[in-house]
Amino acid sequence: MPEKYDLEDRLLDFAVRVIRVTESMKSTRAGLHVADQLLRSGTSPYGHHGEAESAESRADFVHKLSICAKELREARRWLRLVERAGLVAKPQLPAEILSEADELIRIFAASIRTAQNNKKATK
Repeated sequence: MPEKYDLEDRLLDFAVRVIRVTESMKSTRAGLHVADQLLRSGTSPYGHHGEAESAESRADFVHKLSICAKELREARRWLRLVERAGLVAKPQLPAEILSEADELIRIFAASIRTAQNNKKATK
């Protein structure tokens, strides 16, 4: 039997991994700044996805999914900067979650397209 696909759990795991990366970052001026930005953008998709689940309309649903995708794209950028600038002692930490960020972005892009296409089909 295939494993149940749970986007909420994946977003929660992603947020936890982002927290671990930010907690391991160097306490330099740059490290603290980037950690703050990454922490915000990397944890917010989990909360926004919860909001999307209780959207008041299809347009609201698409809007909230779009926010999730936007925040994931921002987190991916910060992760790349962390990796390139060597802001963590273990460079594999950001590298390991960059691929998950890419997959989550693709999932949200597909979900947004589907919701928009379903909206057009019902008109």
